[in-house]
Amino acid sequence: MIKMQVIGRLGKDCVVNTVNGKNVINFTVAHSEKYKDSQGTLQEKTIWVDCAYWTDRTAISPYLQKGTQVFVEGQPEARSFQRNDGTPGSSLSLRVREVQLLGSKSDNSGGGSYQPNTAATNSGSNVAAPSDITEPVDDLPF
Repeated sequence: MIKMQVIGRLGKDCVVNTVNGKNVINFTVAHSEKYKDSQGTLQEKTIWVDCAYWTDRTAISPYLQKGTQVFVEGQPEARSFQRNDGTPGSSLSLRVREVQLLGSKSDNSGGGSYQPNTAATNSGSNVAAPSDITEPVDDLPF
Protein backbone atom coordinates (compact mmCIF):
# COMPACT_ATOMS: atom_id res chain seq x y z
CA MET A 1 0.00 0.00 0.00
CA ILE A 2 1.15 3.53 -0.75
CA LYS A 3 0.37 6.17 1.87
CA MET A 4 0.41 9.93 1.35
CA GLN A 5 0.29 12.69 3.94
CA VAL A 6 -0.56 16.31 3.12
CA ILE A 7 -0.64 19.44 5.25
CA GLY A 8 -2.32 22.38 3.60
CA ARG A 9 -5.30 24.70 3.48
CA LEU A 10 -8.71 24.02 1.99
CA GLY A 11 -9.34 25.89 -1.25
CA LYS A 12 -13.12 25.96 -0.73
CA ASP A 13 -15.77 24.60 1.62
CA CYS A 14 -16.24 20.83 1.55
CA VAL A 15 -19.18 19.18 -0.18
CA VAL A 16 -21.01 16.17 1.31
CA ASN A 17 -22.51 13.79 -1.26
CA THR A 18 -24.21 10.40 -1.15
CA VAL A 19 -23.02 7.90 -3.76
CA ASN A 20 -24.70 4.49 -3.92
CA GLY A 21 -25.99 4.97 -0.37
CA LYS A 22 -22.56 5.89 1.08
CA ASN A 23 -21.49 9.33 2.30
CA VAL A 24 -18.43 11.00 0.84
CA ILE A 25 -16.93 14.34 1.86
CA ASN A 26 -15.10 16.01 -1.03
CA PHE A 27 -12.61 18.83 -0.50
CA THR A 28 -9.43 20.22 -2.05
CA VAL A 29 -6.19 20.86 -0.15
CA ALA A 30 -3.50 23.25 -1.40
CA HIS A 31 0.11 22.67 -0.33
CA SER A 32 2.54 25.50 -1.12
CA GLU A 33 6.33 25.45 -0.97
CA LYS A 34 8.75 28.33 -1.44
CA TYR A 35 12.16 27.76 -3.01
CA LYS A 36 14.91 29.57 -4.89
CA ASP A 37 15.46 28.74 -8.54
CA SER A 38 18.88 28.43 -10.21
CA GLN A 39 19.08 32.24 -10.60
CA GLY A 40 18.37 32.77 -6.88
CA THR A 41 14.86 34.13 -7.43
CA LEU A 42 12.31 33.20 -4.80
CA GLN A 43 9.59 31.02 -6.33
CA GLU A 44 6.41 29.48 -4.93
CA LYS A 45 4.86 26.22 -6.11
CA THR A 46 1.35 25.10 -5.12
CA ILE A 47 0.06 21.54 -5.50
CA TRP A 48 -3.69 20.93 -5.29
CA VAL A 49 -4.91 17.58 -3.96
CA ASP A 50 -8.52 16.51 -4.49
CA CYS A 51 -9.66 14.58 -1.41
CA ALA A 52 -12.49 12.07 -1.04
CA TYR A 53 -13.32 10.99 2.51
CA TRP A 54 -15.75 8.03 2.44
CA THR A 55 -17.32 7.92 5.88
CA ASP A 56 -20.62 7.76 7.73
CA ARG A 57 -19.21 10.22 10.26
CA THR A 58 -19.96 13.49 8.51
CA ALA A 59 -19.89 15.53 11.74
CA ILE A 60 -16.52 17.00 10.72
CA SER A 61 -17.94 18.57 7.53
CA PRO A 62 -18.98 21.92 9.12
CA TYR A 63 -15.34 22.45 10.15
CA LEU A 64 -13.91 21.80 6.67
CA GLN A 65 -14.24 25.37 5.39
CA LYS A 66 -12.18 27.40 2.98
CA GLY A 67 -8.86 28.45 4.51
CA THR A 68 -8.85 25.80 7.26
CA GLN A 69 -5.46 24.13 7.67
CA VAL A 70 -5.68 20.33 7.76
CA PHE A 71 -3.54 17.23 7.88
CA VAL A 72 -4.90 14.45 5.67
CA GLU A 73 -3.59 10.95 5.21
CA GLY A 74 -4.65 8.25 2.82
CA GLN A 75 -4.04 6.41 -0.42
CA PRO A 76 -3.04 8.53 -3.45
CA GLU A 77 -4.46 8.17 -6.94
CA ALA A 78 -2.95 9.84 -10.00
CA ARG A 79 -5.30 10.44 -12.91
CA SER A 80 -4.59 11.56 -16.44
CA PHE A 81 -7.17 13.16 -18.71
CA GLN A 82 -7.54 15.17 -21.86
CA ARG A 83 -8.57 18.83 -21.60
CA ASN A 84 -11.21 20.41 -23.85
CA ASP A 85 -8.45 21.94 -25.99
CA GLY A 86 -6.94 18.47 -26.57
CA THR A 87 -3.88 18.86 -24.33
CA PRO A 88 -3.15 16.17 -21.75
CA GLY A 89 -3.62 16.92 -18.07
CA SER A 90 -3.22 15.13 -14.78
CA SER A 91 -4.58 15.40 -11.26
CA LEU A 92 -3.66 14.06 -7.87
CA SER A 93 -6.42 12.75 -5.64
CA LEU A 94 -6.41 11.17 -2.22
CA ARG A 95 -8.74 8.58 -0.72
CA VAL A 96 -8.68 9.90 2.85
CA ARG A 97 -8.35 7.65 5.91
CA GLU A 98 -7.71 10.32 8.53
CA VAL A 99 -8.34 14.06 8.85
CA GLN A 100 -6.89 16.34 11.52
CA LEU A 101 -7.95 19.96 11.84
CA LEU A 102 -4.93 22.19 12.41
CA GLY A 103 -6.64 25.59 12.51
CA SER A 104 -8.23 28.31 10.42
CA LYS A 105 -6.57 31.31 8.78
CA SER A 106 -7.72 33.58 11.61
CA ASP A 107 -6.79 31.07 14.35
CA ASN A 108 -3.08 30.53 14.95
CA SER A 109 -3.58 28.45 18.09
CA GLY A 110 -4.17 25.22 16.17
CA GLY A 111 -7.20 23.01 16.16
CA GLY A 112 -8.44 19.61 17.09
CA SER A 113 -8.33 16.28 15.37
CA TYR A 114 -10.91 13.92 14.01
CA GLN A 115 -9.90 10.28 13.67
CA PRO A 116 -12.60 7.95 12.40
CA ASN A 117 -11.30 4.77 14.02
CA THR A 118 -11.13 6.02 17.60
CA ALA A 119 -13.13 4.30 20.34
CA ALA A 120 -15.92 5.97 22.27
CA THR A 121 -14.99 8.30 25.11
CA ASN A 122 -14.46 6.89 28.59
CA SER A 123 -17.26 8.69 30.38
CA GLY A 124 -17.98 7.08 33.70
CA SER A 125 -14.72 5.11 33.78
CA ASN A 126 -11.94 5.32 36.35
CA VAL A 127 -9.39 6.67 33.89
CA ALA A 128 -7.83 9.95 35.02
CA ALA A 129 -8.07 12.96 32.76
CA PRO A 130 -4.72 14.36 31.56
CA SER A 131 -5.20 17.45 33.75
CA ASP A 132 -5.61 15.22 36.86
CA ILE A 133 -2.19 13.58 36.50
CA THR A 134 0.35 15.14 38.85
CA GLU A 135 3.37 12.94 38.04
CA PRO A 136 6.14 14.47 35.93
CA VAL A 137 5.90 13.58 32.26
CA ASP A 138 8.79 11.47 30.99
CA ASP A 139 9.67 11.50 27.29
CA LEU A 140 11.17 8.01 27.42
CA PRO A 141 8.85 5.17 26.42
CA PHE A 142 10.18 2.82 29.14
